[in-house]
Amino acid sequence: MKLQFVHTLTLFPLAFGFAPSTHQPKFDTSISAISENASRRSLMKNVSSSAAALAIMNLGIGQASAVDAEEFLKSGQVAMPMGVSGQAGKSRPETGIVFRDGSEVSRDTKTGNVLAEILLDANSEDPTAALVSFTSAWPLAKGSLFDVECRNAEGGDSAFLSLTPKAKGKSVEELPASFFTKSLFSPTGRFSFYGPPTDVKVKKSYMEGKNRVIELGFSILSQSTGAEIPRLAIITATIPEGTDEAVMLATSTTATRWRKGTEKDCRKTAESFNVSLSPKTGMKVRAKARDDFS
Repeated sequence: MKLQFVHTLTLFPLAFGFAPSTHQPKFDTSISAISENASRRSLMKNVSSSAAALAIMNLGIGQASAVDAEEFLKSGQVAMPMGVSGQAGKSRPETGIVFRDGSEVSRDTKTGNVLAEILLDANSEDPTAALVSFTSAWPLAKGSLFDVECRNAEGGDSAFLSLTPKAKGKSVEELPASFFTKSLFSPTGRFSFYGPPTDVKVKKSYMEGKNRVIELGFSILSQSTGAEIPRLAIITATIPEGTDEAVMLATSTTATRWRKGTEKDCRKTAESFNVSLSPKTGMKVRAKARDDFS
């Protein structure tokens, strides 16, 4: 028993890189000394285990923060190693979209028609329900990061809904283009998943019926390559009668795909955008709980 105890304590300094002593140590083999040394070994074991656990946690945090905006706009997933789902642990973009209780977003797979019922002035005691529709060749995106969005996962083409802040009584025609772009490209917006876009340039701004149309270009940063990815977009916005928030449909694709023919799909989607107030019923207008569709 004594020999085994001496052997264990002799190895203990080696684990910490200490040079072995040339003098044979004398050990106290009393019950109290053995208990004290055993407690120290238990403490060091716990400390080592805790340090290892913290190292693993830090590694995981580092991996989770490595997101790629380009990949997200293409697939709706954050590029992460080891097959970890990119949606896990990432804050969802804020589009301002709130669904009416009891409603569901739908898309007709044959016609491409998308329909959603959303709320305007959703935080008030008397919100207004509105029906929003558009046509898209791309399927509905699924997952907790999306509200109303259609996307082509292979090419990065997308069309999604977003709400602006209060227009303070102004019409969509009176509002400056910056009012819409500031809302769309806010730090928590859909396009700012990995930093706000750069080189935002409005190319055209005009009215088409009751809709305000803004054509623009911008760039997003690809973390994987460090390169800026140019995109082109069409924003179509309208303020339904009797309300004070603009509903926007943002349709975009990469500049390369735009030139190769996707511009046609983007314009078709933008031109199909329509917003109308929901028919009045005896049912109270309530917001749908986030847990019901996240």
